[in-house]
Amino acid sequence: MDQEQILARITAMVDDERRLREALASGQIDKSTEQQRLGQLERELAQCWDLLRQQRAKAEYGENPGDARVRPSSQVEGYQS
Repeated sequence: MDQEQILARITAMVDDERRLREALASGQIDKSTEQQRLGQLERELAQCWDLLRQQRAKAEYGENPGDARVRPSSQVEGYQS
């Protein structure tokens, strides 16, 4: 994925998060379902942000941004900004 695709995916996931919260508020889903789906979205968002940062760092240091790879969510979830 290139940077534009990653940013588009991030935007889509943020929209999904908003829809989940609206679905909970309107009673379409329960709290447990919302939390499960939000957890999955948060893990995927962490991976996307990490991939974007990797690509930007590689470009900044003259490396090929295409060499960046998605890391496991267990690795990227605890990163601090």
